[in-house]
Amino acid sequence: MNLRRNPMFIILLSIGLFAWLCVGAWHVYKPLPGGLDVATPWTPADDVVFLSDTTYTNPAGERQTNQAIFEQILRLVQGAERLLVLDMFLFNDFAGEAGDGHRPLSRQLTRALIDQKRAQPDLQVVVITDPVNTVYGSRPPEHFERLEAAGIRVIVTDLERLRDPNPLWSGLWRICCQWITPRPGSGWLPNPLGDGRIAASSWMRLLNFKANHRKTVVADAGKRWVGLITSANPHDASSRHGNVALRFAGQAAVDLLATEQAAAALSGLELAFSLPRDPELPADDEGRLRILTEGRVRAATIQLIDAAQRGDRLDLAMFYLSHREVIDALKRAQVRGVTLRVLLDPNHAAFGRQKNGIPNRPVGSELHRAGIPVRWCLTSGEQCHSKFLLHRDQAGQGTLLLGSSNFTRRNLDNFNLETNVEWQAAIHHPAMRDAQGYFDARWGNDRDNRYSLPFSAFADDSTWRYWRYRLMEASGLSTF
Repeated sequence: MNLRRNPMFIILLSIGLFAWLCVGAWHVYKPLPGGLDVATPWTPADDVVFLSDTTYTNPAGERQTNQAIFEQILRLVQGAERLLVLDMFLFNDFAGEAGDGHRPLSRQLTRALIDQKRAQPDLQVVVITDPVNTVYGSRPPEHFERLEAAGIRVIVTDLERLRDPNPLWSGLWRICCQWITPRPGSGWLPNPLGDGRIAASSWMRLLNFKANHRKTVVADAGKRWVGLITSANPHDASSRHGNVALRFAGQAAVDLLATEQAAAALSGLELAFSLPRDPELPADDEGRLRILTEGRVRAATIQLIDAAQRGDRLDLAMFYLSHREVIDALKRAQVRGVTLRVLLDPNHAAFGRQKNGIPNRPVGSELHRAGIPVRWCLTSGEQCHSKFLLHRDQAGQGTLLLGSSNFTRRNLDNFNLETNVEWQAAIHHPAMRDAQGYFDARWGNDRDNRYSLPFSAFADDSTWRYWRYRLMEASGLSTF
């Protein structure tokens, strides 16, 4: 029997394709769960500190790494007495093909959390993380078991309530396979993140290409509440990556805690922790802060770029830059006479594996053609992982935007969970000067240390790669 001429086959095939289309479209545009896509009110800034991790080549040709972010996180952990909440995307020792010699960040953080819980038995500790750390259910990590045994709550985020950036796959997965859950320790397919085998259903979940990508810490510190938002992960193979962070205290830290309460509720834990009462207002004028999550980061980014006028300065350091609205805003700023500098990761290596330069090299070439100065981070296995945008105006005011969000469709269009902080203050504030100094050193190869390379080092005018990036960005068939 020729199935293609069978009317019933054609009807069933049409129904199946229509259902696939409808389910895929619905999960791209469905309403978000409550508490996501938030811009908190501006609040007075208190005790603001800029932090960075950097890897560079010194004048003798040796690779050097300076780290400050997790030293600060460990201090916050060691000072907490009432409540400590961490939301970290990668919290594991997976190395892939990156080799050995990395700082054991996951073990150090695990040890610090357990030690502090034992020292302060009444301390409530909540760790929120992404299912990538369990390889989507196939390989629960031993350090999560240790945390839970110590009385620390570990919440592996339920991603199914989020929107789907990859509808061609996710529409089919939601129809046929989302109910199949892996049995821990089982599987026959290769593990893309490390040793061992994983279940087919874990691979199916991975291909949805979405995540809880946040990187935040909130803790009490005496009578104050302190928050920290970063681009860094407690992931061993990421320990030499370049990253940035902003630490702050006061009402903004409580606002950050409220956004993490929403992240916990996404996984069915509405009362994972309670919010503290309003903290005291800061005595000093350190500008103002607000917390941005998910798509509100996109809105704030474009607003910040569009607000820059002739003679203002915009400095951007970004791991992945591909979002068309952000790229167009940068080109408009160039036309207005804004002084722009764009520092990008060349996207040529990830955990020991070679990459093809997408999306940054095609995007860098597009910006270069528009007259925007572009340089590439000088990397050697590690990544230029920062997500950093600094605006300085002619009146002496600065605005700093940083956090977990790459400037991509998946990160900015309400698919991932993301958290950034936006801080406005005078450019002479010490943290604002540190942020400016961070970028200036990397752009100009300060003190004969080599941080970056000229645009020509990774120039890429390939029409094929440009349109490949555009298709991957638009369809969601990408890991960026």
